[in-house]
Amino acid sequence: MNADLWERVLPLLAFLATVVVFAELVAEAEVFDVVAARLARAARGRVLRLFGLCVLLATATTVALNLDTTAVLLTPVLLALAARISLPPLPFAMTTVWLANTASLLLPVSNLTNLLAIGRLDLSPLAFAARMAAPAFAAVAVTAVLLWVLFWRPVHARTPRYDVPEPHAPSDPVLTGIAGATVLGFLVAVLADAPLWAASAVSALVVAVAFAVRRRSALGPFGGLGLVPWPVLALVAAMFAVVGFATDHGLSGVVEALVGDDGSPWRAAATGLGSANLINNLPAYLAGESALGPGSTSALLALLIGVNVGPLITPWASLATLIWFGRCRSAGVSVPRGRFLLAGALLAVTATAAATGALVLTT
Repeated sequence: MNADLWERVLPLLAFLATVVVFAELVAEAEVFDVVAARLARAARGRVLRLFGLCVLLATATTVALNLDTTAVLLTPVLLALAARISLPPLPFAMTTVWLANTASLLLPVSNLTNLLAIGRLDLSPLAFAARMAAPAFAAVAVTAVLLWVLFWRPVHARTPRYDVPEPHAPSDPVLTGIAGATVLGFLVAVLADAPLWAASAVSALVVAVAFAVRRRSALGPFGGLGLVPWPVLALVAAMFAVVGFATDHGLSGVVEALVGDDGSPWRAAATGLGSANLINNLPAYLAGESALGPGSTSALLALLIGVNVGPLITPWASLATLIWFGRCRSAGVSVPRGRFLLAGALLAVTATAAATGALVLTT
């Protein structure tokens, strides 16, 4: 990779490393368990209400803590919740993986591709959110409809109600409170336009200090360094290196031909969707960005829609999807590959179209 690309990538790697450590510690502090149990109780034993609340939680987690956090942490929480109330796990699992991708349009922090784009677009987080609000709403709305029709409605037809579980009592309420307050502080820092890697690093440090004082064993033998996702960081760095090399040796020409020179948001979104499922959404974004000239703001935002909402067909299309498959496998949940592919293709196309249409109408 050239120096300019490293300058863009290093802050992203720092953010990814620290936000995953932050999220792991928040989960260890049982914040997500408390929220999930409250969701089950708030739904009052009704599957339809629980569906709505799970959609809201997955959307909020993706928007605020990024799609990889949803895949890493919310997937096992919702799978455990399904087991606790004796409901099939697949609807809960699909809720996390679909919304991890389709709900990642609103804020720069929601997706690494957004962080890559924000410098090129020269927009503040609030300005970015304003441009992407309508597309984000459209993508989440289509996702919710298809989740209900394809996965949740059959469960509701058989079992419209479930036994309400008892509240979750955290083992250390002080740690839970500190972690929950730090999540709120992190969100404030993001909206205040603080450097994202700094906001996540400080948040992770605050929660790590709390664990060092109250439950040092949770940090492991290396003071929390074992929580850093080193293989994921290496994979992301390798992806950027490969796309940098490929862009310099012909990939940009192929993508330019697909995107076209008319600045069409529709072509940009379609190119992002297709290339993300072929080579992964991070290198797909970089290749698409290199093909778009200065002033192509709408096309660049449409490209983001394609690479964010579209990676739902192949297992390698996004890191979040790869992580999700691993979490499901660890929990013993079988995901039918054919059903995943066909349902994902339907959602990728319809949600990308709806979000791109919303972008065009509001531009």
